[in-house]
Amino acid sequence: MGPILAVLLAIWPLGAAQVQPPEPAVAPAGGGVLAERLAHWPDWSLPAPLPRPGRHDLVYPDSFEGTWEVRSEEMVPGSAAPLTYRVRFARNQRGELVGDRAFNAAQVGKALLGAQLLAVANDPANPNRQLASLRGDLSLESTVVGRLSQAKPGGRFIADELALQVVHGPGGARVSRVETLTRYEPAALSPDQPVRLHAMQWQATYPSPENGLAAMPLHTHSFRLDLQQVSTPPLTLTQGQRR
Repeated sequence: MGPILAVLLAIWPLGAAQVQPPEPAVAPAGGGVLAERLAHWPDWSLPAPLPRPGRHDLVYPDSFEGTWEVRSEEMVPGSAAPLTYRVRFARNQRGELVGDRAFNAAQVGKALLGAQLLAVANDPANPNRQLASLRGDLSLESTVVGRLSQAKPGGRFIADELALQVVHGPGGARVSRVETLTRYEPAALSPDQPVRLHAMQWQATYPSPENGLAAMPLHTHSFRLDLQQVSTPPLTLTQGQRR
């Protein structure tokens, strides 16, 4: 879930490298470019078949509107405890349903980093760019440079985003690229139960484009996410969020 876990993607380079066991290939779900991309996991590479988004945000199906409680768990035995946090989806000025990027990134950052994250702000001129401030005179700039999404029958939704991420600090800038492909589907529940979504997420971190546009992943991660809707009133998008 690129918009929801963008801060996770950016913070990983700040920590120690993790040795991951080989991940199994994923069976494609339906046809199309994204199904083909997923079928090649974990053997991804750049360039990816993702058009540039321009100044347009990632638009979600109407069923995502509101606030959700999320439980995210990495699909590796012995990995860290699951994260829990809240995310929101609201209408932009065009009436499109988009992720509340500043709120969502701040919520994930609070769950993962605690007091290390100070604030997250959107670029008012570009919905695909965010800036996070961290303790230790560090800042994190994240810009989505590639995106493709597709709504599928049965309420399923799949989206793939490629982000350019720059960590600014006393030691200079560190640049990486992170691709996040997320596949959502509604949970089969009785009408009297809260609305839920199940999601799988696949992420690959690539070296800086300064080393060449073509690249193989440095690290790969996969996650299982469970989302439960907690409210559906109309929401206003957040321009900035402090933890």
